[in-house]
Amino acid sequence: MLVAIAPAFAHHSTASYDLIHGTILDGQVAGFQWENPHAHILLDVKGEDAVEHWTIELESPNVLRHLGWDKDTLKEGDRILVTGGRAKNGSLNLRAVLVQTANGKKLDALPPPEN
Repeated sequence: MLVAIAPAFAHHSTASYDLIHGTILDGQVAGFQWENPHAHILLDVKGEDAVEHWTIELESPNVLRHLGWDKDTLKEGDRILVTGGRAKNGSLNLRAVLVQTANGKKLDALPPPEN
């Protein structure tokens, strides 16, 4: 799935993310930052020994609005699944492709690839 969407990232700086090997994170929203140039989700994920504090990078608010998002889409405490590409440097950062809410709603985090 991530290989197919890699061209959509071409106009953004995503060189620091592994867009070939997908990662799925299951966690609780600790914050949702609706800001330019990219919105971010702060996500707490239970690790083996402790809670990991992830930063999820999204598109700009303008792009997200076209995908059905708004500044109130996610609230602190919401449980979500995030699919995306991990940071190549091993940090707890991920570039989102898809976000799924606890009620099963799927939110694209990238526009469809241009033909």
